Amino acid sequence: MNPNWEESLNHFERMIDSGTESMRIKAVIKLSKLSNQAPEYIPSQTIPILSNLIADDSSNNSSPLQGLVVHCLKCIARQGDDGRLATEIGQSGALCSILRLLPQSNASVQKICLKCIWCLVNLCNENRLIVAMNGGLEIIVNMLSSSMDGVRRYLLEILSALSLVRVVRRGLVSLGGLRFLVEAARVGNMLSRERACQAIGLLGITRRVRRMLVDLGVIDVLMELLRVGDGALKVVAGNTLGVILANIDYIDLVAQSGAIPLFAELIQGSESVGQEIAEDAFCLLAVGEANAVVIAEHLVRILREGNAESKAAAANVFWDLSGYKHTVPVIRNSGAIPLLVELLSSQSNEVRETVSGAIAQLSYSQADREALNESGAVPLLLDLLHDDSEELKDNAAEALINFFDDTLQHETISQVVDHPSFRSMQNRLGRIRGASDNQTVSSMRQMNIDQAEPTRVMQAYIEDQVLASSKPLCKHAL
Repeated sequence: MNPNWEESLNHFERMIDSGTESMRIKAVIKLSKLSNQAPEYIPSQTIPILSNLIADDSSNNSSPLQGLVVHCLKCIARQGDDGRLATEIGQSGALCSILRLLPQSNASVQKICLKCIWCLVNLCNENRLIVAMNGGLEIIVNMLSSSMDGVRRYLLEILSALSLVRVVRRGLVSLGGLRFLVEAARVGNMLSRERACQAIGLLGITRRVRRMLVDLGVIDVLMELLRVGDGALKVVAGNTLGVILANIDYIDLVAQSGAIPLFAELIQGSESVGQEIAEDAFCLLAVGEANAVVIAEHLVRILREGNAESKAAAANVFWDLSGYKHTVPVIRNSGAIPLLVELLSSQSNEVRETVSGAIAQLSYSQADREALNESGAVPLLLDLLHDDSEELKDNAAEALINFFDDTLQHETISQVVDHPSFRSMQNRLGRIRGASDNQTVSSMRQMNIDQAEPTRVMQAYIEDQVLASSKPLCKHAL
């Protein structure tokens, strides 16, 4: 039978207001059991009552009512839509009372408090700031330092949720809590590990903290997430690993940990941002010539076997890498050039645009021009001058201008020197070369890897993900 909710609410209020300790306990227990059945407005109206009750009783560490009230608030927080009741609990002052109670309580009540805080910070972003601004970070870090095995998972997952708040990330460094954030990325719920990974990426943007994170073993943790995470987590882990790669001292460490095949998997994945992150990571890893050889092998395989999107991404990496002097022979020796030329005839416009860009960049090397010519690139490039895509025409014109300087191709290409795209590109390249004091390579796309800072794609992705990280952990997981 459905109870009369209004009458039940009035009875609860009377018991709390004037009942004995035993009557109060029974009333709170009953509310905990019925909170998942009552219409949302009923538990909502009990929140101020429970908040006052725990605030009034917070100085009495031996009261059995404390743990029951906190448990009841946790039950209420898990009800309702969009964490609305969890938000109300935070705004009522109950969360601050629970924080004051936490370090003073016995082990049993501490566990109840941590479960409640876990729910409140995972279901409501505003509650994270309340915890952070009321000494919650210090309490959590101190408890983790005490090696509390029975509640460690709750502590770590609370920490990962809090770490999405900027003031918490700053405090973690000064409190010596970075090691716990790395631990939070290693264990626990996958969404919690993802949040910790995002926070690590944001913290790792600065060189000093990046060094501290590497010393704490973060590379191994990120590699594990790249292997076992779902699609979203792999993207976040790959992005954070890319932030670590922004320091040239760690490139070999990351490569030796087996990152290159995993980034190749990201390029073949369905997430476009994952492909961009893997492209950036490959450009950083390829600073080492041995790494560039391995990367080229994976990219050649993708050019042969991948779908249109992954082929375009692989060609884009070759386009970038062909701007490094030490990788130009690596690309030529990898067997990529015949595949790139073949893909100029692809049905995918995206593939043809990135492939033509890579070929345009490769055409600055005489040895690569010979390889491109042997693979039949020139007739295809001449055809692309008549394509509807402006980017394709520009890329083809840039490559043909470089071929025009070769005696063997001069006569063939002289037929198109009056083509508008050819003349326009010739003028642009002339201006670029004049402004660059005759540098060895002056293409329309120059690579400029800043070894001190993460790439724009990586940094922007981390910031976007933090703003989007309002999704809660499963409300009934605990």
